Amino acid sequence: MKFSTAIVSSCAIALVRAQAAAYAQCGGQNWSGATTCVAGYTCVYSNAYYSQCIPGTASTTLTTSTKTTSTSKPSTSSTSTSTAPGSTTTTISSYAKAAGSVFQINGKKTYFAGTNSYWIGFLTSNSDVDLVMSHLAASGLKVLRVWGFNDVTSTPDSNTVWFQSFVSGQQPVINTGANGLQRLDYVVQSAQAHGISLIINFVNNWTDYGGMQAYATYYGISTITDWYTNAAAQAQYQKYIAAVVSRYKTNTAVFAWELANEPRCSGCATSVITNWASTTSKYIKSLDPNHMVTTGDEGFGLTVANDTSYPFTTGPGLSFTDLLAIPTLDFATIHLYPSSWGETDAWGSSWISFHATAAKAAGKPLIVEEYGSLTHTNELAWQGTILNSDVAGDLYWQYGDTFSWGKSNDDGYALYYGSAEYTQLVTNHAAAMNAKAVPA
Repeated sequence: MKFSTAIVSSCAIALVRAQAAAYAQCGGQNWSGATTCVAGYTCVYSNAYYSQCIPGTASTTLTTSTKTTSTSKPSTSSTSTSTAPGSTTTTISSYAKAAGSVFQINGKKTYFAGTNSYWIGFLTSNSDVDLVMSHLAASGLKVLRVWGFNDVTSTPDSNTVWFQSFVSGQQPVINTGANGLQRLDYVVQSAQAHGISLIINFVNNWTDYGGMQAYATYYGISTITDWYTNAAAQAQYQKYIAAVVSRYKTNTAVFAWELANEPRCSGCATSVITNWASTTSKYIKSLDPNHMVTTGDEGFGLTVANDTSYPFTTGPGLSFTDLLAIPTLDFATIHLYPSSWGETDAWGSSWISFHATAAKAAGKPLIVEEYGSLTHTNELAWQGTILNSDVAGDLYWQYGDTFSWGKSNDDGYALYYGSAEYTQLVTNHAAAMNAKAVPA
């Protein structure tokens, strides 16, 4: 999408056929639909291409306005960052922190919507990173979760991005070069410039991008379940954590550090992961007292009276309740993929509600950190549950965008910026979360 260097609202159209519904679009460049909102909502400018009906005191027509913006082009150097023309975002000036059942982001208590982009740190073009960040800001999304790991077991060519290598017969290498952690550096830099907060993850339970299996193969660990207690693997894992944390421990764009993506320990006592999470979170806090820490788990192991379905059991080796009690974990996470867990999408709302209740009782915020259905409209019910509960924020899986070289990865769950379903499920929901009144 090509940006204009000036923004002229299209809402000065004389004749309007109907009022826009709650949270519907009501303005933007080339917009020819309704520019007034139903009673109780007002048309609020979001960005050059989108204005939306947000709860307000009156139904109001969006006035014509012109905003002059920079015409600078995103640079491919590692020292420059551009924001999207028309962006109203500001840089992040303070650390995010838990505030009861919600968060304080950039000095303000707020609910939020966000998304996941595991691949953004592997992009080799700074302008592509900036494009994503500008689109997130334009959509009203506040938090982006990214992979802070990229482990390899053989040294790739110079054009391939990798962060850590486990090559047999060689010492593990943490790559701080231009095709290594400097790519993550630019993601953090661009996020800061666009007002986006980052959750940065340190290792994967799955084999994608190396993960625990890369450690296990290198150190001769027979099963992934032993990764959590293997001294050599944990020493290198902590060494890698220290390398990443040291780069950004004073950067306010970091929302939180995350121990792992979906840690599991099937057949283990729940104490294995609980002890590992306690030890690792304490270690991170010793390196960096400024930022929050969370586990990155899916929410397994929450006992409820009227649901004995597998995800509520401790079968995957987790106790959501025990993890909640760890003082060096600042908030809780859950993921939601009913079809992958043998459940129906309709079951998903109860999963959200029960965890929200448990987190509130523990005095910690809850994030629905990943969620997705292959029938995208089924996610609307989950979003309604989130809006009507004490969930502090949610991050859908996964963000999709279109670049000069093509589209980002689509695993069936991706929602692409600019599409009709993106407006329905992402932009509208983000506006509703941003408008939700926080507890006094």
